[in-house]
Amino acid sequence: MLGRLYENQECSAARALELVGERWSLLILRDAMFRNYTRFLQFQKSLGIAPNILAKRLEDFVAAGLMEHRQPGISGGQADYLLTQKGLELKAVIMTLTAWGDKWVRPGPIVFRNGADDQPIELQLRLADGNTPVDVADVVARRR
Repeated sequence: MLGRLYENQECSAARALELVGERWSLLILRDAMFRNYTRFLQFQKSLGIAPNILAKRLEDFVAAGLMEHRQPGISGGQADYLLTQKGLELKAVIMTLTAWGDKWVRPGPIVFRNGADDQPIELQLRLADGNTPVDVADVVARRR
């Protein structure tokens, strides 16, 4: 978790950043989601992250319910860190951030595709009660 909490913020985005806003956090989740990494050494090798930092991030993800930590079986081996449904539902966040980076920073090497038929995937804003697209400039925030 971040060293600084956003206790005075009435904002779900601020609360989410308390869970996933630290350096490396979204990249660890990205590797779990799109590379199917589950092992400590896989994350460490992919990211070049210090072991103590990685251990802390994974511990925090488990504590927050974003991942489950499964100990190795009787045969030994390495423990697994598996995404929970809560963690998996951050996939759209990673996809949106990637699309923004492709457009405004520099195109990256990947595209998102449907695993079943390899068709391209894109995220779109739509009205909740139908299929009508909404321009990002037209979205406003209202109190619940």
